[in-house]
Amino acid sequence: MDPERIEAYVDAAAAALELPLAPAHRPGVLAYFALAADLAESVGGAALDVGDEAAPVFTPIAADELPDGRRDDRRGTGPRSSR
Repeated sequence: MDPERIEAYVDAAAAALELPLAPAHRPGVLAYFALAADLAESVGGAALDVGDEAAPVFTPIAADELPDGRRDDRRGTGPRSSR
């Protein structure tokens, strides 16, 4: 999505939602929306096979329920963690 379309979309969405957008926040909102649009394009561009189906329900699990005893490394508890 080009910057002009992003600005137009953000302006239209804010107006439709009657959501005031402070001038100081506008650059951050535009940057985040550009990032989200890029991610959506990546996901939307993924090739799917005829047999591919969406997951019916996402059910998060606790770190101690991960297969093979792995842990969530983002919290510094995984095998690669230096903590």
